[in-house]
Amino acid sequence: MYVEDYVSNLSRTKISMSIPMWDLHLLNIRTSKAESVGILRVHHSIGDGVSLMSLFMSCSRKVSDPDALPTLPASKKQKPCSSSGGFLQRFIRLFSVLLIYWNTFVDAVMFLITILFLDDTKTPLKGPSGVGSTPRRIVHRIVSLDDVKLVKNAMNATINDVMVGVTQAALSRYLNRKYGKNKKGGGGAAGNSNLPKNIRLRATSFVNLRPYLGNEVISETMKSSSDVKLGNLIGYVLFPFTIALREDALDYVRSAKATGKRKKATLEAIYTYFMAKTLNKFFGAKWGSFPNQTTLLFSNVPGPQEEITCFGHQVAYVAPTCYGQSNVSIDYLMSTGINDSCCELCQ
Repeated sequence: MYVEDYVSNLSRTKISMSIPMWDLHLLNIRTSKAESVGILRVHHSIGDGVSLMSLFMSCSRKVSDPDALPTLPASKKQKPCSSSGGFLQRFIRLFSVLLIYWNTFVDAVMFLITILFLDDTKTPLKGPSGVGSTPRRIVHRIVSLDDVKLVKNAMNATINDVMVGVTQAALSRYLNRKYGKNKKGGGGAAGNSNLPKNIRLRATSFVNLRPYLGNEVISETMKSSSDVKLGNLIGYVLFPFTIALREDALDYVRSAKATGKRKKATLEAIYTYFMAKTLNKFFGAKWGSFPNQTTLLFSNVPGPQEEITCFGHQVAYVAPTCYGQSNVSIDYLMSTGINDSCCELCQ
């Protein structure tokens, strides 16, 4: 509780412009997960999640090999399409390309409509304007990555699909309890649905637009290549969440998998990146920031694939998050090989 209070108090203050845009707080306090806690606060202008995590990993070493850098998962390179193949294969490739452009057009229109007037449904999770400057309560939980992988393999899905499904289930049950309490006499029974119909609840989901920087030393990579870009290089997509009570809990994962598959077949993230960059250049940071019409922010950051040390101290867990955005709830996920765990963060 002390650590949570300390982090929450940090969200009340800004980093002084007279010093470098980061600070480090060391709390010599033993918790249930670690012998002590280090809080590294970095201004978002320095970099996005992948950029900052890559810089942090360059200061770390493997426990199994103190001279070796930890491994970050590299982005999967798609195999170039062969021009050979029958008519059916060519037709499928053409259809896939047309589908991507159609999805991008639809998503771009929806994004513009959202910025102009399409707000999410007013729920207990939807914050008022100006909520970005209010103090945040930052809580992290560690769940077994083996359990997540068990569901992932059984559903032929991804870790993202499983965690989005878990989040949808949690939000649905939370809102059902909140609306039940608001009914006359304390209202709805626990097993009944108290949810209003057609709740529009979306997340602004961040998408990394660069290949992961991997396990090379960042400073050496920047010297040897001018193509390495740190800083912020992220787009975002509007990810609709299904809010409903399901008899089969796996239906939440199926819904997340279907939506995720649809969002992978679009160039929405690239479009929003250039659109935000243009708006920021001509109209200022207020117009170029994340849309505040959505209910929550949802993102993930890749972590090391093995146990690591930082300056000789073994790292028990890494829990990234951010504050200052115009959404009440921010969910950050990180999958790591540290203690074979997956960290979920909520604000």
